[in-house]
Amino acid sequence: MKTSLVKYVLYDILQNRIVIAYTVFLLAVSMGLFALSDQPAQGLISLLNIVLIVVPLVSLIFSTIHLYNAADFIELLAAQPLKRSAILWSEFWGLSLAMITAIIIGVGIPVLVYAPNPTGFSLLGTALSLTLVFIALAFWASVATRDKARGIGVALLTWFYFALLYDALVLFILFGFADYPLEKATLALMSLNPIDLGRIIVLLQMDISALMGYTGALFNALFGTVWGIIYALSIMLLWVAAPLYFAQRIFRKKDL
Repeated sequence: MKTSLVKYVLYDILQNRIVIAYTVFLLAVSMGLFALSDQPAQGLISLLNIVLIVVPLVSLIFSTIHLYNAADFIELLAAQPLKRSAILWSEFWGLSLAMITAIIIGVGIPVLVYAPNPTGFSLLGTALSLTLVFIALAFWASVATRDKARGIGVALLTWFYFALLYDALVLFILFGFADYPLEKATLALMSLNPIDLGRIIVLLQMDISALMGYTGALFNALFGTVWGIIYALSIMLLWVAAPLYFAQRIFRKKDL
């Protein structure tokens, strides 16, 4: 990976008006939610709902559009004595650092001001993790699909599945097999959705597992320990690594 290439991609994206607007939006919403809430915990819950919907959507769609718009630039780089893996990773880290900067300014600063506690930091960590996960998914969708409209459609369907449809499917399974012990299966189902995994990690920091019944106790037993945090981080890392691995395999063989 060429450091100079990463810097160029990062500098180019940081000047993008969409990224600037995204940063300002997050900062304004975060500050507004904390200012309107009587307690920091209320502001964190409201901000969590925004983070779980907006961050994956913007990360996925912006990254997909950027990669298609940068197709000519990527083709030019591929004609140079550069490894394709270096090109892909440079684009990924440039995009990631730009979006992470937006999260740190838009979410991190308000959290440090109003809620510098484990719950606030877990929310910030969840936002950063989801950013990397959905940028990786955007790379996979963009590399696998040559047509821009189809690629953006795949990205939108991916977000719709993880943000909305997946929870409905889980509820359908839980109601359909309500007579069976599904607590441990529920833990596995949550790991298959990075958004749900991030939501559980943040909510458990608020000590509301008692309101979630026996399943909540299992969540607390798993994610409330050091090993649980390591497990959650490992799953998030896998959600980043797996799409990038498949994207890299496709990009190496793709006819540009």
